[in-house]
Amino acid sequence: MRKKTLLQIIAILLLVNIVTLFLWKKDSSSSVTFTNMDGKEVQKTEEVATIGSHPITYEDWINRLQETHGKEVLEEMVNQELVNQAAEERDISIEEKIIQRDIALLATMQHGRTEEEVSFEKEQWRDQIVYRYTLEALLTEDLSVDEEKVESYYDTYKKQYDFSESIQISHIIVQSMEEAEQVKKELDEGAPFELLAQEYSLDTDTKNNGGYLGHISAKSQFMPEGYFEKAVDMDNFSYSEPFQTGQGVAILYLHEHYPSYTFTYDELKPYIERELLLKDSDEQLGAKNLWETYDVEWMYE
Repeated sequence: MRKKTLLQIIAILLLVNIVTLFLWKKDSSSSVTFTNMDGKEVQKTEEVATIGSHPITYEDWINRLQETHGKEVLEEMVNQELVNQAAEERDISIEEKIIQRDIALLATMQHGRTEEEVSFEKEQWRDQIVYRYTLEALLTEDLSVDEEKVESYYDTYKKQYDFSESIQISHIIVQSMEEAEQVKKELDEGAPFELLAQEYSLDTDTKNNGGYLGHISAKSQFMPEGYFEKAVDMDNFSYSEPFQTGQGVAILYLHEHYPSYTFTYDELKPYIERELLLKDSDEQLGAKNLWETYDVEWMYE
């Protein structure tokens, strides 16, 4: 996938984070409490902050949110619902293989996260990936492109749509099996892998970063010897038994293993067609173009 496409996905994700953060109910009297982003239930009659003796009330806060973010958040909510309805009417669906490829691409941009964080992020990513590709289909459904142009584009750029198998890993390297068994014992007792890497690991390049090695392609020359073979037999978010390497005794932590994705011409054809049509038309990727068709009315007009 081209850099421009990734940036578009990331931009959409950022907007969704705003939606998640700033959702509110217009009538603040409809409920006496609300739940903040940490899951804490807060009374709406309470002050949400105090600076010295000066309070900031819930009403002050909501009014400011409406003034600064209300229009953007409402527009995104309208767009999401509009695209969902249009996709259902036109029986538009996005191939799961495409979705998983894009999720893997986005994941390679992230540092190691917890299993809970990854699960939450992937739900958000999935929604926005489906939204983006569905919107592309809606904006180009009445347009056509010469098939020779599509074939030529595929022949030139098909490798950019593939994803190579990779692993996201961290490690701890120690001198002896005895020391590695001690580290393993502490892991079994619940000690965080990152902290043990900082304490024990001999790898000065990664120890201060919790042993994190990053995302490494299965074919990469930078893959430490024996790591890939060990990782593919592990579950995501788990650590290995100690094993001997050329650098010492290692304990490997597998954040995630991502399989390879390759695509035939027929699999990519509709997506390339839409990409070329949008590029040729110089049309912005936005659902606002569909509002008149679906007779959208909202409080800002």
